[in-house]
Amino acid sequence: MLFNMFRKRKKSCMEQEIFAQSVITRDIIDAYITKDGVVNLEVPDEIVRIILVASGSSYHCARYAAELFGSISKIEARAVYSSEFLLEETIAVQEGILYIFITQSGETTDTNRALEKAKEFGLKTFCITNKENSTIWNAADYKMACLAGEEKSIAATKSFSSQLLCATILALKFAQNKGIDIYDYILDLKTIPDFIEKTFALQPKIKQIARFISKYKNIVITADGQSYALAKEASLKIKETSYIHTNSSILGEFMHGHVAILNNKSSILIYILNDNLTYTATKNLNTIKESYNPPICVIGNRTNQVKSTYNINIDCEKPIVKTFCIAVIIQLLALETALKLHRNVDKPHGLNKVVK
Repeated sequence: MLFNMFRKRKKSCMEQEIFAQSVITRDIIDAYITKDGVVNLEVPDEIVRIILVASGSSYHCARYAAELFGSISKIEARAVYSSEFLLEETIAVQEGILYIFITQSGETTDTNRALEKAKEFGLKTFCITNKENSTIWNAADYKMACLAGEEKSIAATKSFSSQLLCATILALKFAQNKGIDIYDYILDLKTIPDFIEKTFALQPKIKQIARFISKYKNIVITADGQSYALAKEASLKIKETSYIHTNSSILGEFMHGHVAILNNKSSILIYILNDNLTYTATKNLNTIKESYNPPICVIGNRTNQVKSTYNINIDCEKPIVKTFCIAVIIQLLALETALKLHRNVDKPHGLNKVVK
């Protein structure tokens, strides 16, 4: 297996946890999906609206999941930061609403307090967490374990991909309960571990890109649609491991004033996509190239429509599957960039694993 190819060079916990993801995703699929394609998970009935509450990387998972619930389960959904949820004076309390709380540790203070607030209104609650018997696990009405095992590195890697997969399986469960055919989705999910293995082979090229971007002081990461959650996660991963200033933006919104940051010659733009490049995205990226001429790195499908300095891609036609490949790519990019700058990737200065 490709996993074994890199065993000798693994030194940090972060790297080990990145390379554990093919095994973990396979375990999750085996745990929650039966051989005949039934999602084995307890969920409430007659849910018509979902609100996902989380912080940090877990929020990025929630942001991605909100779009999945809409596209797969045909259920309206939105994501909100835990801290913002706590500040809201009024919250939705109608019948048929489910509040989903996502936290790696199960002990994230603002997320736990947000769940308590929801329960005060008698609302149905569901948690996705990597820690069974944690505070949030014991408080939620329904629950789903991420099965990622202990994560020692500060940066969320295997826990993030596990949350993504759990959220995807949960969306499929609600779709299945509504009589929606999810057979093709199940087949796609079962290919995720093998595609993650193939993604590991990109590490030498990722190291080259990391060597290049480590020279820049500002990194702009953009995307559209579901890929925006990955852009936000990439920004966080690079920022917390390398201490490089990064920001993320939806590409269309980035064109409204934010693009001026590219006047700073120390800036590089990374565009992330897990599907084909749209006409509008192509137009925007070419406008950026003509007006500012920054180095552009495209993570995703190769394209001749945009002139990029680097393009890294895994050959995969299924956007849901490709999401996990891109997650691994951005984790490896953050890892290699940080190592090039001689950062301690497992214990970034000033950061703690669990917020208490």
